[in-house]
Amino acid sequence: MEIGEVTNYFDHVQAAAIKLSKPLKVGEKIQIKGGETEFEQEVKSMQINHKAVAAAKKGDEIGLVVKQKVRKGYKVFKK
Repeated sequence: MEIGEVTNYFDHVQAAAIKLSKPLKVGEKIQIKGGETEFEQEVKSMQINHKAVAAAKKGDEIGLVVKQKVRKGYKVFKK
């Protein structure tokens, strides 16, 4: 199930900004796909406006540390 899209990537902190189309909680597993990149990871923490949150809702833009480089437009799925 698609839950969002990468809107930005910050190389210096290896974090992605993701605009959510569905809710997401810490502890859930996500998959990011785009170009030749495809990987899964657990959401260990996320932020909204530089503040840690345990859950985010549809429409929120979250910051999330990712284990691989991603690009704008990559799709985010819930596993």
